[in-house]
Amino acid sequence: MVEKILREFKTIAVVGLSPRPDRPSHRVASYLKEQGYKVIPIHPQTAEILGERCYPDLRSVPEPVEVVNIFRRPKDVPPVVKEAIEIGAKAIWIQEGIVNEEAAAMAQEAGLLVVMDRCILKELRRMKGDQGDLP
Repeated sequence: MVEKILREFKTIAVVGLSPRPDRPSHRVASYLKEQGYKVIPIHPQTAEILGERCYPDLRSVPEPVEVVNIFRRPKDVPPVVKEAIEIGAKAIWIQEGIVNEEAAAMAQEAGLLVVMDRCILKELRRMKGDQGDLP
C-alpha cells in the first residue's frame, strides 16, 4: 500500500505544515516537492510555505487532493480525516509517531488507503533506494 500511494498519487496536502525549516513537517514537505510531488500546505495562520499558497483547511483547497499527510496530535486527527473523506481524498498518511486507531478505521471504512505511524519521507527514500543522510 505504501508503494501504491507513493507511485500513483502526486498531489499531497500536508496538514500541520510548519513554516519553520527546522520542523519535521517542513523538511518532509520540502523533500516531497524536490521529488516532484505537488505539495499543498494546510496551515490556518500562514499565507505561504515553500513557495505554495497555504489554505486554512482541506475544504478550502480549490483542486483535487489525493493524499492527506497529517502532522497533528493524535487527538486532532479525526476531524482532519473527516475533511479528507468529504473532499474525496484517496489516501491518509498519518506521520510517524502519530497513532489514532479511530481515525484510521474511519478512513478505511470510507474506502481510503491508510498509512499510520510511518514517515512518508523515509518510505519514499527507501522505495527509491536513497540511503543518504535524512534531511
